Amino acid sequence: MPSTTSAETRTAPVSGRPAAPEARHALRLDIQGLRAVAVGLVVLSHAGVTRVGGGYIGVDVFFVISGFLITSLLLRELAATGRVSVRSFYARRALRLLPASSLVIAVTLGGSWLFLSKARLAEYAGDALASALYAVNFRLAAAGTDYLARNSPPSPFQHFWSLAVEEQFYLVWPLLLLLTWRVARGRRRPVAVLLGVLCLGSFAAGVVVTNASAPWAYFGSFTRAWELGAGALLALVTGRLERLPAALAAPMTWLGLACVTLAAVRYDDGTPFPGHHALLPVAGAVLVLAGGCAPARHGAEWLLGRRPLVWLGGLSYGWYLWHWPLLVIAPAALGRADGTAGVPLALGLCAAALGLAWLTLRLVENPVRFHRAFRRRPRRALVLGAALTAGAWALSLTAAAVPPTIEVGRPAPALAQALADAPDPQARLTGLLASAPTALPSNLAPPLPEVKSSRSAVYRDGCHVDHAATGTRPCVYGDRTSTRTVVLFGDSHAAQWFPALQRLATTRGWKLVSLTKASCKVADLTIVNGHKPYTACDTWRSDAMARIRDLRPDLVVASSSDAGDPDRPAADPLRQWTTGFERTFRGLGASGTRVAALLDTPWPKGDPVDCAARNSLQLHACANHLPDAIRDATRGAAVRAAASATATTVVDPTPWLCAPRTGICPVVVGDTTVHRDDSHLSEAYAEALAPVLATALGRLVDAP
Repeated sequence: MPSTTSAETRTAPVSGRPAAPEARHALRLDIQGLRAVAVGLVVLSHAGVTRVGGGYIGVDVFFVISGFLITSLLLRELAATGRVSVRSFYARRALRLLPASSLVIAVTLGGSWLFLSKARLAEYAGDALASALYAVNFRLAAAGTDYLARNSPPSPFQHFWSLAVEEQFYLVWPLLLLLTWRVARGRRRPVAVLLGVLCLGSFAAGVVVTNASAPWAYFGSFTRAWELGAGALLALVTGRLERLPAALAAPMTWLGLACVTLAAVRYDDGTPFPGHHALLPVAGAVLVLAGGCAPARHGAEWLLGRRPLVWLGGLSYGWYLWHWPLLVIAPAALGRADGTAGVPLALGLCAAALGLAWLTLRLVENPVRFHRAFRRRPRRALVLGAALTAGAWALSLTAAAVPPTIEVGRPAPALAQALADAPDPQARLTGLLASAPTALPSNLAPPLPEVKSSRSAVYRDGCHVDHAATGTRPCVYGDRTSTRTVVLFGDSHAAQWFPALQRLATTRGWKLVSLTKASCKVADLTIVNGHKPYTACDTWRSDAMARIRDLRPDLVVASSSDAGDPDRPAADPLRQWTTGFERTFRGLGASGTRVAALLDTPWPKGDPVDCAARNSLQLHACANHLPDAIRDATRGAAVRAAASATATTVVDPTPWLCAPRTGICPVVVGDTTVHRDDSHLSEAYAEALAPVLATALGRLVDAP
């Protein structure tokens, strides 16, 4: 997040002579320019400019700047008075941050209510509330570890995470600095040593957590604290840095700027971040700030101090706040079908956001910040801050309580009951597919806003393991004492069938063992995940198959998504995938276990829940069609070929989702939404299909 602190700091003149008293708190123009570079990188990256795919590192630069400037201010107060007025500190933060951020939250919430998915309004209102509380980073980290939420459209409040991290740091740092300053009796070295130890711990945590849980590493305050701490450490040694010779200071600033630029152009979405990769942009920002403490004529200040960059740096906070909501909301408001903006439109929207930033600075930020009513009256500033925060809470809670209306049509037949009562469930389902409703039924179950939040036991119990896991978990459902055992094996497209299998296991007295892992294919083939070989999947698959051999189940239901590419693609993809499936099917059936290969389900067109919310009376606009709904026909052919060679039974769910005669794959069948997102079945639809699945699998389990 752009540093929100004035760039005033103690600065030596270019001549190297001692600073005059009136110049000792001069405006660091190089810091204003560095802010401009950082916010420009973030904005260009968010606009989709591929040449700066790592532009997100601008946030790391802001963290360093903020740590440096605020610690400099605190140290100045400590040196002058021997104390820190915590109340005045937070009053200044409230006046600087809350007027603009509260305005952006209110406008963004209104735009979300009017133009974004009506099915997600409660989610966005929760994000707004968390943003007002400086806790949205925790909410985003939790959502990032939810496998089923990872492909959701970004929140229009997502960019508030960096502001939350910064304010969480400043909730602790002034008090810690004051305490250590008093214990150390005003000596900076002990304070620097303590801070250095904390920074090392935070950095180490960032490296470890990046490998274990990337969302928590990226959004977490403790894994990011070392970046603010690096700036704070720099402020503690400013006195020595001011004595740097110009021959050293100038190259430092250019080297630092080069480090920041290199990270922005070399990193991308596939870079494990922050981890150790965050060192490069953080070191770059530190070098620019450190060299600028002893400014030289030929340093990077020559570039960073240019008027356009200084002007842009002054608007960096507002530009950062406004650009993201415009990028998320404006395409939907303009009627873009996919809800996204191309690069030209995105750049235009970012330019508009810059205009809004200028207006916000002139009409909101500065008038409030410098109003005489708050001058030397921190209590008033804190009251204003509390009022603005309470207002944002009230708006968020009101939006969640009064969501926009989703228009509905007539009631539809209850899908689950219709299939359960039918003598031929498949025939009844075929009829319901052919007569799928054209408008959202008034008796839709569950209601559209609740479809995405539904989680079966396999997710609630943590049985669907994440990408990093290499071992299976003991997850047993149904009749645990039964002599008939069914194993569900594969990735999330196997886990989507859990509600149906759990219902069958309960009614038919089966023991159900769930063995599923995120993005891990059934085929014995190393795929790419996160731009690197998914070896954790290979290890987990071997462990799962060994456990299946020990279980000796009556049936293994194996399924996986058609998405995913081999780490080493072959010239003949069909043969490569067929060989991989053959190895797995032979291994599963080696002990006499029956194997049912459940083909991948047809995919919807985009996000069907969001589409249904936008087109609630014209659901045909959201329906996909065969063969477009088949993600990869080659993968299905490979499963059939491998099954034929290994006596494996193939079950094709396509007739359960698409009308056989027309090839139309509706988004709603009966009273039930078919998909929960852009590829997975909804919990309700999967469970409703239990009678149809029973016809395909029952004879395999019950056969002698």
